Amino acid sequence: GIFAGRIGNFVNGELWGKATDVSWAIIFPTGGDIPRHPSQLYEAALEGVVLFLILWFAFWKTKARYEPGKLVGIFLLGYGVFRFGVEYVREADAQFEGSFLYSVIHMGQLLTLPMILGGVYLIATAKRRRVRVEATAGTASVA
Repeated sequence: GIFAGRIGNFVNGELWGKATDVSWAIIFPTGGDIPRHPSQLYEAALEGVVLFLILWFAFWKTKARYEPGKLVGIFLLGYGVFRFGVEYVREADAQFEGSFLYSVIHMGQLLTLPMILGGVYLIATAKRRRVRVEATAGTASVA
């Protein structure tokens, strides 16, 4: 879903990145005649594909699915870190021009900090939340 949303942002020419001279820069119709980072594609790759692969691995190749909250924590941490990183090449929100949220840290980065902290908390405390589940067809507990 995140991947499709970011591709939609790219197709619509919204949420483009900062001006750049990299060879894959794109001139967006609403971004002026300046080549810009295709930050929507960066986010689609990181928040969509890479995060999906991390969650797939955590679910199928580790015991994370048996630790309540761990997969949600991995998602929040991964999404927050990827979003925080991509904000460095993304154009800052115009309404914050001249403020702390424009020059030092972007609003998107500020909003991801609680996600990152929440993800770390959920991952760190997941083993303590483990509960035994009684099977519906028998009496033996499954873990």
